[in-house]
Amino acid sequence: MRTVITKDISPFSDFKNQLLHWANQYREVVFLDSNQYHQKYSSYDAVLAVDAFTSIKTDYEKAFQDLYQYQSQTKDWLFGYLSYDLKNDTEALHSNNFDGLEFPDLFFFQPKKLFLINGNDVEIQYLRVCDDEIEADFEEIESIASILHYPSCIKIQQRISKENYLSKVSKMLEHIHRGDIYEANFCMEFYAENAQIEPLEIYQKLNTISEPPFAAYFKNNFQYLLSASPERYLRKEGLKVISQPIKGTARRSFDLEQDEQLKSDLAQNEKERSENIMIVDLVRNDLSQTATKGSVQVEELCQIYTFKQVHQMISTIVSEVENTTSPIEILRTTFPMGSMTGAPKISAMQIIEELEETKRGLYSGAVGYFTPNGDFDFNVVIRSILYNSENQYLSFSVGSAITSQAIPENEYEECLLKAKAMFEVLQSK
Repeated sequence: MRTVITKDISPFSDFKNQLLHWANQYREVVFLDSNQYHQKYSSYDAVLAVDAFTSIKTDYEKAFQDLYQYQSQTKDWLFGYLSYDLKNDTEALHSNNFDGLEFPDLFFFQPKKLFLINGNDVEIQYLRVCDDEIEADFEEIESIASILHYPSCIKIQQRISKENYLSKVSKMLEHIHRGDIYEANFCMEFYAENAQIEPLEIYQKLNTISEPPFAAYFKNNFQYLLSASPERYLRKEGLKVISQPIKGTARRSFDLEQDEQLKSDLAQNEKERSENIMIVDLVRNDLSQTATKGSVQVEELCQIYTFKQVHQMISTIVSEVENTTSPIEILRTTFPMGSMTGAPKISAMQIIEELEETKRGLYSGAVGYFTPNGDFDFNVVIRSILYNSENQYLSFSVGSAITSQAIPENEYEECLLKAKAMFEVLQSK
């Protein structure tokens, strides 16, 4: 049973920052921040969950089955992630590429302490609270002073050279021209060895320069995710399921007139629209596996949204499910998300595995939560830095959708554009 109280945080000038620094003392932390990006489907401005009461950690084999048992038994708030390589649980696939991060394929925990922020209020929920524990913690949060920011300068290496990248994209185009696939998301890794960083500092820098709607800070002992994701994977709200894939990216400009032109050009770009529409069709097919008859609808098609770093083309696809449908089954039948795989999905994932040189792991997976009544909300892990402080390995990956109209040189430039914010925060002085 959870003890629930609400507090007014309007006197705090920087409550989220203080809260997160307080939380970092715990072994398990998930902080999700919408950056006040108020959209149609949203429950909270920010959510913090810390300190595992129970948890589940597993590799891909029978992972969704184990998660189903865990979620069914706890019927409580659960926070954690699904890694991309859970594809090996849903299909006859394998992941044999290099993995420097060594994260489990799936991890969720039931938090002892939970903070749900909306406007000037924070709802605090503690599991098996002790005496005046909530008040004592809140006083500790209140007492945290402004935090010093330290410079960082990490030597970043590129796993796939530009020449090799262009060659691999050309091979992917051969698959497309043969009819093996219509589209696939091809990714490459940037990494640093013997990297020593302050993960929370890096996350805050990344979040500040990007201000995305699905930012996430995740910590499980020595494993960290620092995410500035702009993309929702999947949300369940009652009987409604919402997917919002991103396909189509354009740079921003400080010149307002030029920035509007870049936005307009993206909206009219036939290549970007065709990429987006292919993924919309894939998502519709995925959602139909659990949807009630005739309920899959496209609410928005190829809408342009503007973020601090880039313009993005986003579509919104929704469906209805029966109240007896397990939330885990909705995730299992749609994972991994279409925007990070391709079409047809299984063939695309096989070719991705063949051409990429790094195991994706948590990159292009999803971080989020389940509520006690079985609703959920998960992002897509992109524009994110992953870090293992035990072996001091740091990694971030970027990718783009390859279609028959793709020009390898342009795809490479799109990847560098997406990597810009990560380079900036890791090489700031």
